[in-house]
Amino acid sequence: MTNSPVLSSIPHKSEASFFRRLVNTEQFAAYMFVAPAFVIFLLFLLLPIVATVAISLTNWNGISPLSQTARGASGQIIFTNQANEEILIPKGTELKSPIKDGVIYVTIEDVIIPAGSGSTQQGAVQASNNSLGRETNIRANAVTLLPDALLERVSVTNPLPISGGVDNAYEWVGTTNYQRLLTEEGLTQRDFFLSVKNTVYFVLGVVPTQTILALVLAVILNQRWLKAKGFFRTAFYFPSITSSVVISLVFMWMFTRGGLVNTILGGIFTDYQSVTWLNDANGVLHNLFGVFGINRATAGEFWQTRMAGITLWDWISGPSVTMFTIMILNTWTTIGTMMVIYLAALQSIPSSVYEAASIDGASMWQTFRRITVPLLGPTTFFVVTIGLIGTFQVFDQIFVISSGGPAKTTLTIAYGVYESGFRNSQMGLAAASALVLFVIIFLFTLLQRSFIRDQDET
Repeated sequence: MTNSPVLSSIPHKSEASFFRRLVNTEQFAAYMFVAPAFVIFLLFLLLPIVATVAISLTNWNGISPLSQTARGASGQIIFTNQANEEILIPKGTELKSPIKDGVIYVTIEDVIIPAGSGSTQQGAVQASNNSLGRETNIRANAVTLLPDALLERVSVTNPLPISGGVDNAYEWVGTTNYQRLLTEEGLTQRDFFLSVKNTVYFVLGVVPTQTILALVLAVILNQRWLKAKGFFRTAFYFPSITSSVVISLVFMWMFTRGGLVNTILGGIFTDYQSVTWLNDANGVLHNLFGVFGINRATAGEFWQTRMAGITLWDWISGPSVTMFTIMILNTWTTIGTMMVIYLAALQSIPSSVYEAASIDGASMWQTFRRITVPLLGPTTFFVVTIGLIGTFQVFDQIFVISSGGPAKTTLTIAYGVYESGFRNSQMGLAAASALVLFVIIFLFTLLQRSFIRDQDET
């Protein structure tokens, strides 16, 4: 009996299990392929985020080892008999240092002082409260006091320091760091919102400018009629691969009172007076208002209302002259990278699309507005996103040029994280600031994504 063609096409059980094993093998290979990336994700992204959240809920100073536990000081005390009979000082007897109020020491064993006036006996003591840490340390020969019942019969002293007290590495403080940043009035809140204001002005000034300039440069460099394309692409991209510290130092020289910028402006305008670009705390918008006679005194009482520790007048100051200079520097060093991204996207647009537009009689501007910009929508979203992340995290140029000054007008959120964690030894507060920065970046990214999506739909 011959097999039916239909039946012969159905795989036998052994063949089915073979394919099942093959599928399982491919899945295993796929898992092994992504495993290194997943491990890197855990080690360098997820775990640091979890650790940052944990640290933000503590008062860790960033210096003490995290494994360090609180320990009270301990040492030896000499007890001297002031009476003739034998004296027993039971274990747990309290002694108090007159030098450090509130620090109590207790004997950790029974101490028996032999009979006879002037006889002595050594005994060990330790701080009763480990949480006091280093506060329990006292110098040698700091007389300590016994309970009143023994004061007339026993005198005590410590020939050696009572030391070894170690503070706990951290304590859980809950949301205290976030309250200090966001709701609790004080210098911490004021500085944080100053950094928020400065950073937002920086972002609003740099991101649109670098995106527009990068797109324009990419469109120009993508034209067929342009000669020496390689030279121009290299020239515009070169600042992006140069050390930001080196470029910052060059800009510091250019914008000094006797630097290149003031020299050129002085040569063009005969009545020009040199400007201290890198030491000017005046807001750009305040300077503009001053042209029309509007200043802090004439603005009215409403603008003196405080919000998050800062007056409304200061909120509308705009970036300071120093910050504006740094914005120019950042824009110049980033448009090259954005330009390359746009160039790659432009070259992926089919030429037939432009040919069809040309046949339909579309002008150059119409082609750019109706075809190029919409097709570059995903690229624009990517460029704006990395621009937002980069500008919100600006640090190196601030550190080199101004260190947050003058008058904290260039203090950014990222630089504030550095100051809290590494200068002021408040790593818990720094971690909280970093997480707030993460939330701000995330919200701005969602906002601009929604805006670009609406633009695409229209």
